[in-house]
Amino acid sequence: MSKTWEHYHHAARNHEKAAYHYNEAAKYNQAEEHEKEAHHAYLAHGYGQHAAHHETEAAKQHAEECGSKLTPASAQAGQKKSVA
Repeated sequence: MSKTWEHYHHAARNHEKAAYHYNEAAKYNQAEEHEKEAHHAYLAHGYGQHAAHHETEAAKQHAEECGSKLTPASAQAGQKKSVA
């Protein structure tokens, strides 16, 4: 399993958890149970932050993978131009 995929997977799971806690916070807001609402909002925010972290790491990993794939080809293109 690639690191990029792992990060995307963790980001998706954290988004799901954040959505659940945002929904719970909304329920407690309607019921005017503000301590429980604040708790779920806090958890949702944390999961959102974790998701953003994993998305960033996945993007970095993807860029590194694409960069390493492009580097040999660009190096060969540079050698062909210098030979000609």
